[in-house]
Amino acid sequence: MTFSLSGGSLSRGSLSRGSLSRRRFAGAGAAALGAAGLGAAVFGGRTARAATHALDLGVDVPSDHPIGVHLLAAAKAIATATQGEVRISVFTNNALGNDTHMLAQLRSGALPMMAIGDNILAELVPSAAISNIGFAFKDAGTAFAAMDGAVGDIVRQDIRKAGLYPMARIWDLGFREITASTRPIAGPEDMRGFKIRVPPSPISLSLFRGLGASPLTLNVAELYTALQTRLADGQETPLDTIEVNRYYEVQKYGSMTNHMWTGYWVLAGAAAWSALPARLRAAVEGAFNDEAPAERRASEALNASLVPKLRSQGLIINTPDPAPFRAALAKSGFYGHWQAQFGSGLWSALEKYSGPIA
Repeated sequence: MTFSLSGGSLSRGSLSRGSLSRRRFAGAGAAALGAAGLGAAVFGGRTARAATHALDLGVDVPSDHPIGVHLLAAAKAIATATQGEVRISVFTNNALGNDTHMLAQLRSGALPMMAIGDNILAELVPSAAISNIGFAFKDAGTAFAAMDGAVGDIVRQDIRKAGLYPMARIWDLGFREITASTRPIAGPEDMRGFKIRVPPSPISLSLFRGLGASPLTLNVAELYTALQTRLADGQETPLDTIEVNRYYEVQKYGSMTNHMWTGYWVLAGAAAWSALPARLRAAVEGAFNDEAPAERRASEALNASLVPKLRSQGLIINTPDPAPFRAALAKSGFYGHWQAQFGSGLWSALEKYSGPIA
């Protein structure tokens, strides 16, 4: 039994969204890699069978990010559960290409598995963006309940219709927060005319336009310079991205808006999944689903630890009330537009967890 882990060195320009410096979870990542790097293994006192199903899994985060660490842990658990019949080789940090490239490979059958952010998956499966609705979730626990429950049921069904197989539990990247060089974001009035970099996602653009901001879709590799030269007044990403990219060097304020929650789906391609016997499919899915709660806890712990760290690095952090932002989005027509896009069934499922949104 062997596992491989691939990933290039980290730099400010090469980091994907949500990526994390290798120093952060180095201990946990090294432990997972060390356990996964065995050349042969004995399970329950018996020699492991030769791997009959070798599956590569690609992801854009580094190996020491909570997602990378726990993908490796799931791969190890799968080898144990199947006595080495299934080998998952985890390739981190975009080693197999960027998200769009990996998704195309997944659909064609060239890549057996990947973990992908919901906002990128939404390019293929529009309902996957339901978890990105602005200010929908009061906390991560509500997001997990929705995505493990009725909301996730609809999204998983749509993912299967697209020819991919989703594991039952979504993984956590966390809430997105706003940094600024000009002023703290205390309410929607502070967004008026605010030049903010967002990913090229329709729902992100719609959200910030609804708040009166002027969103820009710059390449993330250009973002630090754009903030430094004031081409953009601010940006919005999870806290780990803010810290590892050192945006605190060119931003003065950090606002814990929690305006959008982002998750990662663990997916298998149709051909690779159907090639596994039912008992092996159960072992693979069971391991990824069992690992999801630990990954979620690690992600939440990481984000909590970064608030004091970013303060110590000079970022002035405030926590605004989300209610005025939601009211502004409702008035702008944001919620009405996306309710029509997603349909009444999916929207009603969301409101079972979020409460009435608009």
